[in-house]
Amino acid sequence: MNGKVRVHGHFNGLKTTLLFGLMWAIIMLIWWATGGSRGTLGIYILIGLGTTFASYWFSDKLAIASMGAHEVSEQQAPEIYGIVRELSAKAGKPMPRIYIAPTMSPNAFATGRNERHAAVCCTQGILQILNARELRGVLGHELMHVYNHDILTSAVASAMATVISYLGYSLMYFGGGSRDSRDNNSGGLGLIGVLLSAILAPLAASLIQMAISRTREYDADEDGSLLTGDPEALASALNKISYGAQTTPMRKTAGTQSVSAMMIANPFSSVGFSKLFSTHPPTDQRIARLMQMAQEMNGGQPLAAPYSVHALR
Repeated sequence: MNGKVRVHGHFNGLKTTLLFGLMWAIIMLIWWATGGSRGTLGIYILIGLGTTFASYWFSDKLAIASMGAHEVSEQQAPEIYGIVRELSAKAGKPMPRIYIAPTMSPNAFATGRNERHAAVCCTQGILQILNARELRGVLGHELMHVYNHDILTSAVASAMATVISYLGYSLMYFGGGSRDSRDNNSGGLGLIGVLLSAILAPLAASLIQMAISRTREYDADEDGSLLTGDPEALASALNKISYGAQTTPMRKTAGTQSVSAMMIANPFSSVGFSKLFSTHPPTDQRIARLMQMAQEMNGGQPLAAPYSVHALR
């Protein structure tokens, strides 16, 4: 790839605008269902605006803090610095800050409001299971999230998920609606609204993150492989990460759950019904796409036997 990398915007500006509209629509629907007063709606809108503003300006700090990660110097992580410096120079883009999270569950993510205020974080686990070629494939993927401006859209989606979830929980514990609506015949509707909110708000938040994440992961796989020129390396890395995330899943906390949609692979054990709401596309489909891409880059010549998920250990 000569000169600057070809950046795909993926209509992230439009997506972000639509996400804001969807968030306010959901908030108003919940407010209506619970028979809330105008004052109550105003409070929730202010909370939503405040959370979104904070997630925009401090998204990198919030995500990094949620993982307990720390920034590392080039002396501490020379291999990561060497790869990121090479790929960012190849793309003609700024180099992000580098962080390492102290968890043995293998994963990585990028965050920040734009490419000049971005950070890439790797877990201790991923550094132990990947070789240099595979790590380069992963970092290429994460850098393309930065350069495609996915990280801002992800930050907004994460903020929306947080606001909508807490809205549902607050209604469940504290109730909804004005005193007048609870005292008259609409009280039953308000109670139903509270119950529906407690169920539907977290579900809506999960669907928001899923809609953003699945598309952008496919795009970052392709764009990152074009940047590195090695889709097969990313396929091998995804295989190892998928296996590692299942055998050593990340501990679920409020922090890790809010960052999970940004990660290169689902950090939690996903079985049964929970697979329907995974924020990431199936690993085997991602690997199949990458192997097809590798074959095309190889002039259509057959490659080694395709990876099957969890075959590499």
